[in-house]
Amino acid sequence: MTEQGHNEMTGGEALARMLQAHGAGPIFGMGGFQLLPFYDAARRLGLNHNLINDERCGVFAADAYAKVSGRVGLVDATLGPGATNLVTGLVEALNAGSPLVAIVGDTHREHAWKNMTQEARQAEILRPAVKEVIRAESVARLPELARRAFTVATTGRPGPVALIVPEDVAHGTHGFSDDDFTADPRYQAAPALRARPDAESVAQAAGMLAAAARPMILAGGGVHLSQAAEDVTRFAEAHGIPVAHTMSGKGAIPCTSPLSAGLFGRYDRIANDMIAESDCLLVIGCKLGEIATKRYTVPAPGKTLIHLDCVAEEIGRTYRPTLPLWGDLREGIRDLAAALDGSAMPEARKAWGAEVITRMAKWRETARARLESDEVPVSMGRLMGTLNAGLPEDALLIADGGFAAHWGGLLYDQPRAGRGFVPDRGFASIGYGLPGAIGARLAAPDRAVVALTGDGGFNMVLGELETARRMGLALTVIVVNNAASGYVKALQHLMYGEGAYQSSDLAETNYAAAAEALGCKGIRVEHPDALSGALAQGLAEPGRPTVLDVVVTRDPGKMLPAADSRAVQVRKGDRVA
Repeated sequence: MTEQGHNEMTGGEALARMLQAHGAGPIFGMGGFQLLPFYDAARRLGLNHNLINDERCGVFAADAYAKVSGRVGLVDATLGPGATNLVTGLVEALNAGSPLVAIVGDTHREHAWKNMTQEARQAEILRPAVKEVIRAESVARLPELARRAFTVATTGRPGPVALIVPEDVAHGTHGFSDDDFTADPRYQAAPALRARPDAESVAQAAGMLAAAARPMILAGGGVHLSQAAEDVTRFAEAHGIPVAHTMSGKGAIPCTSPLSAGLFGRYDRIANDMIAESDCLLVIGCKLGEIATKRYTVPAPGKTLIHLDCVAEEIGRTYRPTLPLWGDLREGIRDLAAALDGSAMPEARKAWGAEVITRMAKWRETARARLESDEVPVSMGRLMGTLNAGLPEDALLIADGGFAAHWGGLLYDQPRAGRGFVPDRGFASIGYGLPGAIGARLAAPDRAVVALTGDGGFNMVLGELETARRMGLALTVIVVNNAASGYVKALQHLMYGEGAYQSSDLAETNYAAAAEALGCKGIRVEHPDALSGALAQGLAEPGRPTVLDVVVTRDPGKMLPAADSRAVQVRKGDRVA
């Protein structure tokens, strides 16, 4: 079974065999002495292991892989700085509900706490960033603990698990049997287990929805964690219920559907007004956090609200529901559909549904000037209009933190139900776009993958262009080049006035030239008429990344996607975006 004979193998090899048993997809990591036996086994077993240039980017890539595929994302890191570099990405996965397993090396236990090289209290540092920290204390238990890691990662609200493997456990040996390396295939992807809401509550919710003249669905990212977008779309269409979404929930229903009310919360098209007028809100897979609720003001207090979520303690955290529904989102929607089957739709609801079409048409008319703008430098609105027109129907748009996600959430029209817009809204860290595109490309090799990132975020991770080129990945990175930390500069402009900018400007940089120097295709776009052609070139480039360096407005009054951000009146301390 192994080169050592009679099933005697290192802990590192046992770990690699357990990943293989779980149908491991791509693994991202940066090695060190502690995990070398794992790396050697990955080589001999043919696991798809990829060197990353920064461990944080490894988690981002694994997170995007998990978001797009539903399968467990995998990352590894050596002890100390390797472990601590994982934290930001792990919190993203924890807050977003992405199933991940992170394998982390640690010191030899016989010498621990004697100032070992790179030693730190890393378990304590990682603990708040994951669902569970599992520390392997014996070689023999590694298969059992690996199974535990996959089980925790894929059940309940999915999330990341840290599996800490001390040096002597990774390098030590044990005589395993073939039966040790078994895995239940259900724990390869999330949700591995589903629970239905109780029947009495479902019947009550169905009655509330059946009687409502102006119901609405507010959809969050949990729709995609539950693989429920098609069910949500069918349910909304069958009962004439408009659907609004968070940034993570985009794709709960196609953005082009006549029932799509678009984004709600801090930025919205028509949804916030409709939420105010609705007589029954069905919140699904949404935590109703700060941005989704416009800092806890949407919905207004006292609304009739049903909240369906797989995590009981999320229900009522920020808004007290009329009726809580605890269970898997897809199963809950299916049960509601069955309970409502054959019920007559109130006559007033037809007019309510027609309101979406009327109001959205009016909004699109007001947005047209921005989506078709001929401004030079390029306006963000025109960039989004180009993506709406130029991306394939099944494209994956990875939106970095900051206003890349805000502009995309508001203006990007995803034409199909399902996960097509992939923002990192769990932690909203900038720097996600490029590594996220790497993970998404591996999860969906037949789909076009485009990352939208600011120049500030791209600066953080530029070295991963080498990773993507080395891996031969065809993906397109659009760098929104405004020579600034644009989100911060725009807020300074709003709060303190023109010229009152501190530590928010970047050096003018040609990112297309930087991409070419790293062996990638680079295209600099300085005029809006060149956008479509550049995007088409990027999508057509085989076997390597393309960077579109889009020179956008330097006017901080135009950097945010509010209708007219310069006209916003703020008080000191307010956050307007």
